[in-house]
Amino acid sequence: MKSHETFTLIEEITRLDGSKYMEISDMVQNGRAELAAERGLIKQVRILQLNIAHTPHVQAYEDYVNENYEMPAEDFTEFQEWAKPEKIQKEVDAILQENHIG
Repeated sequence: MKSHETFTLIEEITRLDGSKYMEISDMVQNGRAELAAERGLIKQVRILQLNIAHTPHVQAYEDYVNENYEMPAEDFTEFQEWAKPEKIQKEVDAILQENHIG
């Protein structure tokens, strides 16, 4: 279902191969990641920071995700990692730096 997500947190996701990455997210998306972990689609997810400031970098990343992805239904069978082109990865890196993570 299409929705407009407003990102409020930073989480760390551990893939099945043990590698990790940081994601900018919200509580609904975090809930989907928790379901993915319970279903064995990822190893784990943990929230690193709540209530992040809604900076221009967060807004730019939100716009990208909302334009390119949809909220998965609760019956999903695969975990979709959001692709980050170089420009978007720079926004994520800026968000992590603003929040003293990474």
